[in-house]
Amino acid sequence: MRATRPAGLTVTPSLGMPVSPAQPRPLLLHSVAHSRNESMGRQAAVVLYALALVAVVVGVDILFFRHHFWERLIVNVGIVLVFGAFYWRFLKRP
Repeated sequence: MRATRPAGLTVTPSLGMPVSPAQPRPLLLHSVAHSRNESMGRQAAVVLYALALVAVVVGVDILFFRHHFWERLIVNVGIVLVFGAFYWRFLKRP
């Protein structure tokens, strides 16, 4: 025995769920705009984070290690590693 659909219902090919022809399909514009705003906010946070990294590296170089090449290089690598660890811990997408 075959199952029959109630009159007036069609099956949408993408979802496989019955939808009445009188009911309009929901638009996903709100969720698209919301995700775009989230991605723009995340990009802004990453840009600010990178600018903070550059400011800290240049500031430490000028204030403490102006004429000490190897010490400055080691400290810069350490600063970048610390910033990288904080990025992976707090700013990376879940």
